[in-house]
Amino acid sequence: MGMSFSTADGPQTHERGLLEGLHLDLPLLLGLLFVCGMGMIVLYSASGGDNALLLKQCIRIGIAFSVMVVVAQIPPHALLRWAPWFFLCGIVLLLTVLWLGHTGKGAQRWLDLGFVRFQPSEMMKIVVPMMTAWYLSRAPLPPRFAQLLIASLIILVPVLLIARQPDLGTSLLVACAGGFVLFLSGMSWRLILALGAVLSALAPVIWYRMLDYQKQRVLTFLNPESDPLGSGYHIIQSKIALGSGGLYGKGWMNGTQAQLEFLPERSTDFIFAVLGEEFGLNGILILLAAYLFIVMRGMYLATRAQNTFSRLLAGSLTLTFFVYVFVNTGMVSGLLPVVGVPLPLVSYGGTSIVTLMAGFGILMSIHTHRKLLHA
Repeated sequence: MGMSFSTADGPQTHERGLLEGLHLDLPLLLGLLFVCGMGMIVLYSASGGDNALLLKQCIRIGIAFSVMVVVAQIPPHALLRWAPWFFLCGIVLLLTVLWLGHTGKGAQRWLDLGFVRFQPSEMMKIVVPMMTAWYLSRAPLPPRFAQLLIASLIILVPVLLIARQPDLGTSLLVACAGGFVLFLSGMSWRLILALGAVLSALAPVIWYRMLDYQKQRVLTFLNPESDPLGSGYHIIQSKIALGSGGLYGKGWMNGTQAQLEFLPERSTDFIFAVLGEEFGLNGILILLAAYLFIVMRGMYLATRAQNTFSRLLAGSLTLTFFVYVFVNTGMVSGLLPVVGVPLPLVSYGGTSIVTLMAGFGILMSIHTHRKLLHA
């Protein structure tokens, strides 16, 4: 009598095949879904139970994940070929913003097309490292001084255009994204130290060129108690929220700083303080562990990339995501000046989430298309 055996691998194999067919990386996808889910829980409380706002964020996250899936289908060699054109279009859009851009909150950052408004500066967080990686991958690494000089100009032009809007936070993130490509390309420590010395020497010039509100942010960072009801109000209330959460927090939707509206920008830049107040140190550590997992997975995918362009781009995108987390948590806890950087995948907003997910789509494309690449 014959015996038949059933196996449980069928559905799992089918799921793996589906993810591979869509060029998605399961561990990275699960990490992103976890952070987004945790963000939705915190956002609902931060908004005071605003169902309409939560629905808008759900739609934006859905769009962002759709963008990620679409971008993941683009093979890295196509990105390599199109990088100069993306960069040229980005520069044209940044110039258009300075000429015809929509002004809001004292800054000219948006292009209003009638049916949609978007920030061209956001796309440069991906385009600048892509273009820098394209240029440096054309010759053997480590790059020579002349190559580093040209690569620095590729980074500097869009950074200065974004700073003119003015948008200090985004310009710093774009500079970091391009700078990480230089670092990962094998830039010598001697040059890195020399660059640090030059930037230190230029600090007085940079301070002189900063706008009054930007200078005030630095002064507030150094002494927020000097203006507790004005420029220092945000950070003081944020510290109160974080400190009062303790180890376990006050409970979901029970945070006094958030629910009584003492904490400004609680749904956007300062949502990390809401997490700390309501879920305590334990909640903070869980979110940071999820972020760390995403960064580690991203760097693993970067090391597995099969050519120089892909390695430089994947590494830069991953480290830029880390900078997002570092800067936001640092400014909310008073360790860094407030520069208007959202908490990635958690803060309310659309453009930044779509940009981030497009970057993760590139990471997944680099990993899943690696067999088609040539070293």
